[in-house]
Amino acid sequence: MAVFSIKNLVLIGMPGAGKSTVGVILAKRTSRGFIDTDLLIQTSQGKSLQEIVDQQGYEQLREIEEQTLLSIQVENSVIATGGSAIYSESAMQHLKQNGDIIYLDVELEELEKRVGDYGNRGIAKKTDQSFKDLFEERSKLYRRYADFTIQCTRLTPEMICEQYCRLAQN
Repeated sequence: MAVFSIKNLVLIGMPGAGKSTVGVILAKRTSRGFIDTDLLIQTSQGKSLQEIVDQQGYEQLREIEEQTLLSIQVENSVIATGGSAIYSESAMQHLKQNGDIIYLDVELEELEKRVGDYGNRGIAKKTDQSFKDLFEERSKLYRRYADFTIQCTRLTPEMICEQYCRLAQN
């Protein structure tokens, strides 16, 4: 069995990239805890991400997400972030202090299939912004913060975890 550090593994990527699914498997595989920041937000706010967007707007969801990310003080954990985590420079720097940032990169067409009707998914985006425009806007930011980028299209969650473990050993 491989020996892993106490650093956190922070998963970033678009909605539908598999951050939560991969995160649980990666946490088990590397003997780490698991945190899903979308669930932290929903629990603390007592409402779904979509309800926050509908009632308070996408900017408020991003603000809540930033505060949630800045409040995380853990080690030896896998952290699945919301897709818009990368809009907060301070939150990303906070996560990088004791973590490797892993970008789960999935092609747009695959994401569109996985997400389906993204209008009800609780995505922090401008009202008139298409999924394609959001993808293009965010992709640059994901790449900017990533320590590791894994091309995930056509890979199972287990294969993604295996690929990360190989990358991390090099």
